[in-house]
Amino acid sequence: MEFMEPDGPGRRTVAELVAQRWGDHRPGLWCEDRTLTHHEVAAGAAARAALLADLLPPGAEPHVGVLLDNTPEYPLWLSAAALAGAAVAGINPTRRGPELARDILHTECPVLITARTRLPLLEGLELPGVRLLLTDTQEYEDLLAPYGDAEPDASRATPADRLLLYFTSGSTGAPKAAICTQGRLAAAGQTLAGTFGVRPDDVHYVCMPMFHGNAVIADWAPALAAGAGVALRRRFSASGFLTDVRRYGATYFTYVGRAVQYLLATPARPDDRDNPLRLGFGTEAGAVDAAAFERRFGVRLVEGYGSSEGGAAVRWTPGTPAGAVGRAAPDDDLAVVDPVTRAECPAAVLDDSGRLLNGTAAIGELVNRGPNPFEGYWRNPEAEAARRRRGSPRSSEAETGGGWYWTGDLFYRDADGFLYFAGRADDRLRVDSENLAAATIENILARYEGAVAVAVYAVPDPVAGDQVMATLAGTFDPAAFTGFLAAQPDLGTKMAPRFVRVVRRMPVTATNKIHRAGLRREGFRCADPVWWRPPDEPTYRRLTGDDVTGLVARYRERGREELLSR
Repeated sequence: MEFMEPDGPGRRTVAELVAQRWGDHRPGLWCEDRTLTHHEVAAGAAARAALLADLLPPGAEPHVGVLLDNTPEYPLWLSAAALAGAAVAGINPTRRGPELARDILHTECPVLITARTRLPLLEGLELPGVRLLLTDTQEYEDLLAPYGDAEPDASRATPADRLLLYFTSGSTGAPKAAICTQGRLAAAGQTLAGTFGVRPDDVHYVCMPMFHGNAVIADWAPALAAGAGVALRRRFSASGFLTDVRRYGATYFTYVGRAVQYLLATPARPDDRDNPLRLGFGTEAGAVDAAAFERRFGVRLVEGYGSSEGGAAVRWTPGTPAGAVGRAAPDDDLAVVDPVTRAECPAAVLDDSGRLLNGTAAIGELVNRGPNPFEGYWRNPEAEAARRRRGSPRSSEAETGGGWYWTGDLFYRDADGFLYFAGRADDRLRVDSENLAAATIENILARYEGAVAVAVYAVPDPVAGDQVMATLAGTFDPAAFTGFLAAQPDLGTKMAPRFVRVVRRMPVTATNKIHRAGLRREGFRCADPVWWRPPDEPTYRRLTGDDVTGLVARYRERGREELLSR
């Protein structure tokens, strides 16, 4: 998830922003046929904050897990946690089985807010000490009723209070819960509201999932800071997008991953430009699709980047070239470096169409060499140390304030200092806006009866982010493998491999480790047989030479062919 970061530490709290809406009787929150005023949202948040204070066991961490679609209960509980000085752990519903239980237990949530529709995900899970509150039941309404007269009190909150624990995957397999405080979230909202001129009469359309930082930090927070309205969509729908925008009078939305491509894939209509939107803000749309979106819908898309943990930010400004994200934020000392030598990579060489010509040399990991607002991970000091480590071999940690901040993201920079996003580092994958860890998928695929060894890695998506590719040593039957995937309870919805390379023996390095770099570099253009499942096809089939030619053409037309051999 990427988003813009504030210019500096925030002095205000989200609780103060919530309390400011008390007495504001304008419509402020829409979802389907339900409308709440800003005052009703503040009142509902106050009631839930009071309930939470009574529900938290003595000595428990003030954390509340939220496993919900984008319904009014989500922003109500975000606001309630702010008033209570508590933190919301956004639980990802695409996780399954023990992995889902691990997320809930790792964030030490004594209370989990969910709905009856999500109960099948929790069936059979061991969640000791976790109390479920089902928002679509009479019991829940009865619990809230005694607190109906509560008023929002922001006096208990401080800028240093944890407010968000949002998961971001890493190379170790287990997602890390990144911390975002009230001060940082309030500052991010205020900065974005100022950058984009958000007004009280604007309506922010939140169609990205609120368990992601993007929807909360880049969409909900600036609306809250400006006193603007929020319209919710339970789950993203390309076909329902324009209908919602017109219905709610939405003027701003955020996107991640392939959402823009999904919108462009809907049938064009003569009245597509008849909509109130003035801006879309997000990442990974790609220059080609961003231009197509503006031509079709009359809406400008602004690309931005900020590491999920808050350690680096890239700002779009007028004059940013097509395909670039922007330049480093004013307070950041960003560099693109070789992760092994830690030397700065040479400037990118681009042809007249913006295609990268020296990707092997120019692409490196983005690091922040200066102070930054990274606030750490919950109960994960090893991951914090890996994220903030020494930079130049000649530097000391004291000289660099504890080390450089390593984003884990690949970039290249042109001669004018503009930065371009190139994918994920290490064995992380970003599939349709979801950060996935290869190790997690490997552990699942290893159960396949024909597998002797499995390696999972990213290959670039033709439009944005990555696709999942697996190399399997052993025997492979496409129908059996398809059935196997469907039967795995912990296989997330975006973990299934797009490509499966079948080998007699897994390639290894001199130290007997799987040669991931070689596999990633060869991708699906290799001598071994490769099976793939094209979009919208039910099972795997053999990848042919014509398939490869067609795929490469898709990468080329979007300027991403160079990434195939990174």
